[in-house]
Amino acid sequence: MANNQNSTLSSKKRLAQIIGILKKHHLTQGIDPVKFREILEDLGPTFVKIGQIMSSRQDMFSERYCKELVKLRDNVAPMPFSVVEQVIEAEYGVSRAEIFPQMDPKPLGSASIAQVHKATLKDGRSIVAKIQRPHIYQMMERDISLVRRAVKILRLNEVLGSVVDLNIVLDEFWYTAKQEMDFLNEAHFAMRFADLNDSITYIGYPQIETDYSTSKVLVMEYIDGYQIDDFEALKDNGYDCKEIAEKLAENYIKQIVDDGFFHADPHIGNIRIRDGQIVWIDFGMMGTLTRQDKDLMKKAVIAIASSNAQKLVDVILVLGVHDDRIDYTGLYCDIETFMNKYINLDLKDINLGFAIQEVFTIAHKHRISMPKGISMLARGLVTIESTMTVLDPDINIITIAANHVSENKLKHMDLKKEFASTSQKILEAGNNGIQIPVHLNELIQMCLKGRMKINLEVMDSTVPLNTINHMVNKLTVGIVSAGLLMASSLLCTTEMTPKVFGIPAIGFIGYVTALCLGFWLLFSVIKEHHKRKR
Repeated sequence: MANNQNSTLSSKKRLAQIIGILKKHHLTQGIDPVKFREILEDLGPTFVKIGQIMSSRQDMFSERYCKELVKLRDNVAPMPFSVVEQVIEAEYGVSRAEIFPQMDPKPLGSASIAQVHKATLKDGRSIVAKIQRPHIYQMMERDISLVRRAVKILRLNEVLGSVVDLNIVLDEFWYTAKQEMDFLNEAHFAMRFADLNDSITYIGYPQIETDYSTSKVLVMEYIDGYQIDDFEALKDNGYDCKEIAEKLAENYIKQIVDDGFFHADPHIGNIRIRDGQIVWIDFGMMGTLTRQDKDLMKKAVIAIASSNAQKLVDVILVLGVHDDRIDYTGLYCDIETFMNKYINLDLKDINLGFAIQEVFTIAHKHRISMPKGISMLARGLVTIESTMTVLDPDINIITIAANHVSENKLKHMDLKKEFASTSQKILEAGNNGIQIPVHLNELIQMCLKGRMKINLEVMDSTVPLNTINHMVNKLTVGIVSAGLLMASSLLCTTEMTPKVFGIPAIGFIGYVTALCLGFWLLFSVIKEHHKRKR
């Protein structure tokens, strides 16, 4: 009972603190990117983590906010070593010394969820132990619940609705945080990564000590080696930075388009060079793509490489989550403008980070949000590009991706299937071609009988209704004119009288009417074209 009362008092105190911080920053009077970042920093580690997740969702939040939130960094004081020992003893049921005879009291790193210590096992092997902060799950769960209450009390969704849906942010954060707080998930990710990259001689990974790993303590092989920005050490030991950059990029593209399982945080600190291998470490943040997503990624790479705006639009619409109320013309124009910026550039001159940001900005503008795997991929690609350029400023990941996709497409091409598929398409095209005169005749008959209907769905109020009326009128005039021409031509094959210039009079009238309608249509089109040019 006393514990419940203390918990209630603690929650009330924390809620008051959260509301106080929000009021201090005058959140109800509006918000801007800098103010939002400062609020998250004042609210503490849980909210810093939320901001970090938001910074990668350029499809959901505006570019200004994402750029500002990138500045958020974990600034968490390390746990006392005595607390680390308590967590270890609680997990294993024995003293720390019985599991890890030696452990460096100074952590290698400290973050909001856990901190990492170098240690040794009884058999003398060097390992690193990732120790979860005690009660972190309960603290984050409480903070999430309290901020939801604060949002309702201050009616923040009414104020911030045009900038961010806080409920979506909190839902995604809590899902991600729960995954990260179960270290057995990370152990599984590391072992899956090892299986997928086991055949690549130049890729390495730490061995997971499954016998010692639990949901709150993760134990893996200690990786020493060199950091990839330690140029002097790399050169002194015979490494070629350009070769490392190329192999790093090739492997990352392979993770995406072949495996559909990729490292989502490939920054400099998570990669080592050891014994002639690029060693990936820290598998807490991994992205997963479905088979369909992998195929779409290949199509996106080909679309960008070939400047095919329509293909890229198709990929965005299939990948994205939207309510079908899309201004397709506007979306296509925006993508075409984006493509035109890069059409005259060599692939090596395209900055992938900027290109991805632009695509996500366009998606955000048209209310298209991307699934979690794709947003993680975007963040990963931007990060890997900056990591690679540290090694080789001239490298370009788009070129490597385009080459990888093209090579694999040829490698896995089944000639029998391709021939069968092409033959089927040719047959379908032939059948459709044969049907064209039939469909045209039916259309003309419907038009002459007044039974033709045209259904239009106005997707965007920015398109004036009178413009649509003019378009429909011209379409109708064109169809009627074509119908009169065909009908008059059929009448010419008969001996119908009376005749004008040897042509049945009704047919002659049809020709003249069709000619007048055609001239009127041509004149109106030319007139509108000149208006637009002015």
